[in-house]
Amino acid sequence: MAAKKAYDESTIQQLTSLEHIRKRVGMYIGRIGDGDSYDDGIYILLKEVFDNAVDEYISGYGKRVDVTIEDNIVTCRDYGRGIPLGKLRECVADINTGGKFNDDVFQFSVGMNGVGAKAVNALSSRFKARSVRDGTFAEVRFERGEIVDETTGSTSERNGTLIAFEPDKEIFKNYKFLDEHIERRMRFYSYLNPGLSIVFNGATFRAENGLLDLLNDEVQFDKIYQPFHYADKTLEFTFTHTNRFTEEYFSFVNGQYTVDGGTHLSAFREGVLKGVNEYSPKSKFEGDDVREGLVGAIAIRLNEPVFESQTKNKLGNAEIRSDLVAKVKQIVFEILNRNPASAGKLVEKIEDTRKLRRELNNIKKTARERSKSISIRIRQLKDCKKHLEASKNRGLDTMIFICEGLSAAGTLTSAREPDTQAVFSLRGKPLNTCDSSREALYKNEELYNLMCALNISESIDNLRYQKVILATDADVDGLHIRNLMITYFLRFFDRLVREGHLYILETPLFRVRKSGKKADTYYCYNEPERLAAIEKCGKDAEITRFKGLGEVNTDEFKVFIGEEMRLTPVDVSHDARVADTLNFYMGKNTPERRDYIMDNLVIDMEAIS
Repeated sequence: MAAKKAYDESTIQQLTSLEHIRKRVGMYIGRIGDGDSYDDGIYILLKEVFDNAVDEYISGYGKRVDVTIEDNIVTCRDYGRGIPLGKLRECVADINTGGKFNDDVFQFSVGMNGVGAKAVNALSSRFKARSVRDGTFAEVRFERGEIVDETTGSTSERNGTLIAFEPDKEIFKNYKFLDEHIERRMRFYSYLNPGLSIVFNGATFRAENGLLDLLNDEVQFDKIYQPFHYADKTLEFTFTHTNRFTEEYFSFVNGQYTVDGGTHLSAFREGVLKGVNEYSPKSKFEGDDVREGLVGAIAIRLNEPVFESQTKNKLGNAEIRSDLVAKVKQIVFEILNRNPASAGKLVEKIEDTRKLRRELNNIKKTARERSKSISIRIRQLKDCKKHLEASKNRGLDTMIFICEGLSAAGTLTSAREPDTQAVFSLRGKPLNTCDSSREALYKNEELYNLMCALNISESIDNLRYQKVILATDADVDGLHIRNLMITYFLRFFDRLVREGHLYILETPLFRVRKSGKKADTYYCYNEPERLAAIEKCGKDAEITRFKGLGEVNTDEFKVFIGEEMRLTPVDVSHDARVADTLNFYMGKNTPERRDYIMDNLVIDMEAIS
């Protein structure tokens, strides 16, 4: 055992701000990622730069921002006042330097800490800042945070600031910008800043009605009544009800999309509840009844917002809560009184929800009693010894495989790690729940047993496994079962998907090995891997095509669900309208779906011949 190094003066390190940013990336921009997720680091870099451009617009300067991305080089150009030329280098290179500390210049700013642009600079292989003010420009260039050039001169360009950067591949491995994530972010900025034109790679984003446009775009034909909307200088909100089973919110502070909500969102939710009950005093609805199917958006502006991290995903200003609750309550009460027709539809929706909830409680009771009478245990579940306790950071390595049929379940059960891996077997194709009510979860024995096995009937917070893994055959029936299960989770337990718990187990399609040499065996997950394996094994290669998981023996499965396990997360962050997508592919619109398939069918004539 190696001796521990003494803890003395020689072990104390002092990092420069540049070194600290590059060494502790997560502290400044959250997750690094590869660009596949909306919150990956490369999009945070863009956001930090774009926030400064939006702050200019909020302050009354410039009505357009241009953004381009080409060959991973991001360029953002605003037409505001331009960074003061004599301080350009300091503003993009020196931590805790900027104009946002002065409330007389920037009253409602997102970038409050003097960190954002500096972090972008430090985490970019190349970084350029150019400021134009009244016919004069200043420009500085950096490489990985170190200055390499600085120039000044005359120009005929319009006033404003241009920032260009390329994320450093030493930090962001194999990254790729996805247009859909950037476009969604640009849409949010346009909703929050009515009148601002945002041009991204030639596409223009502009909204005139603020958050009302956002909500109408998100719910489209799903809304029960026209959204209620309120806006003043420091507060804007809108909401409506849908026939969905969950509530959904979009919350913003000073133009920043607070993904994790915070004080303003909790105050908004409580204020809506109190406002509705004030309008309908005889009913006194519970929060669950009012908020089921509610889709809302809230944006506030604060002089000194306190975020829980540099990435600004959650607001922490506790002192604003009581006043905001009271203000939202009063506004909701007044809006409902001014719009009696829509208010009537709102109350009718809530009363229907309350009635259905009471009926559902009786169905739940019957289902629980039926389950107890059948068996004390869930017969389809082969449980593991450990379980997820997220609040205590325990069981983070636990998982459950949902497979089809007894054959696959038997193989999985024999190959699994019994401490952390559970198995749940489906009996054929489960119910298509796309158009089902919540009653179906309790009346259908299989879906009910799965819900009990996962322990999510009351809340996703009680989930017993960190990963829920769909392990189906790689044939048409297996893919159909997989889609039915994804529909089940998205329809009733979308948080489980959105919080990253649902995965697909990738199993090999082929086994390729040299004739008579078991040691030279290759498991191939796709056609290129199969061809590469055949080349290694030569002309005597034996090729086996796996049609189902039941054909894989126990020793092989131990490899496929062990350290080399390949999992693909079910990620819906790319799809802003998941409900519409589900209805199209899994709903009752068979003629539309058939026409879509026929119009987009591609026939490989070479393969046929």
